Amino acid sequence: MGRTTIARRCSSNLRNSSNSEPSVGESETIIKRRMSSPELVRREYADLRLNDNIVSEVGHVRIRQHVNPLSSSFMVPSQVLDWKEVYRDTTLPLMVDIGCGSGRFLLWLAKSSTDQKNYLGLEIRHKLVQRAQSWVGELALRNIHFMFANANVSFEQLVFTYPGPLVLVSILCPDPYFKQRHHKRRVVQKPLVQSISRNLHPGGHVFLQSDVLDVAIDMRDQFDALADVFEHINNYLDLDVPCDKEGWLLSNPLGIRTEREIHAESEGSQIYRRMYQKRA
Repeated sequence: MGRTTIARRCSSNLRNSSNSEPSVGESETIIKRRMSSPELVRREYADLRLNDNIVSEVGHVRIRQHVNPLSSSFMVPSQVLDWKEVYRDTTLPLMVDIGCGSGRFLLWLAKSSTDQKNYLGLEIRHKLVQRAQSWVGELALRNIHFMFANANVSFEQLVFTYPGPLVLVSILCPDPYFKQRHHKRRVVQKPLVQSISRNLHPGGHVFLQSDVLDVAIDMRDQFDALADVFEHINNYLDLDVPCDKEGWLLSNPLGIRTEREIHAESEGSQIYRRMYQKRA
C-alpha cells in the first residue's frame, strides 16, 4: 500500500457558541447525534445504493453477535477457490478482510478505490456471506468475493494459492470474547499471526482495529512480538498517519469507517487502531 492510498478522515473540532447561530458543520453534527447508529451506517454507505431487501434465497438475516469458532462445524477447512472464476484478473494485489461482517466496508473499497486490487472477505456467519455476495452481484463487481470461512482454519491455504501478492490484511473490531476462558476463541491467535507474516508480501500492511482496549492490546502485542517482521506505521515519518502518544492511529486510514466503528463512535467510544508494514 503506497502513501497515496492512505487517506485521512479526521473529524474537525467543532465549537458551539451560545451567542451565535450554529455553523453548517455544527448543524451537521447535531443532526448526526440525533440519528440512530443504523441510520448513520446507511448514510455513510449511501453511495453504494445497496438493496436492503434480502433476496428470497438468502432469507431473513438474523445476525448472531457471537459464534464459537472452536465448535466442530467451524473447524472444517473451506474449499480452495478457483480464483479465475472469482476475479477478472487474478494477478492483482489482494486485500483480505478477516471477519468482514456485513461486507459493506469491503464493498465500498472495491467499488471506490482507485487502486487496482482484488478484495476477499472472510466471515464465519454464513447468511452474512450470502447477503454480501448478493450485493456483489447487484453491483456487478469482479474484484471482490465473500466466503464463509474460519480464518484460523482456512486463511493459510486460501492466500497461499492466490496467484497474486497479498498486500493488505485487515482485522477490524473482531468479537471480543470478554471472559478469560473464552480468549482462545478470539480470531487473532499466534498461528494466524504467523500465517500472515509468512504470506504477506514484503511492504504489505496489516490494519488492526477494536473499540475494546483489551482486545486491541492483545492484537497489538501479538504483532509487536514479531518486530523482526512487522514495523508499526508510526515509524514512517514520511506518511501522514497521525498517532497518539500510545501509538494508536487517530483515524481510519482506509478512507471509510466500518459499521462497528460507526456504532461505537456514535456511543462515544474510542477506537484503537494499529497499522503495520512487513519489512523487506
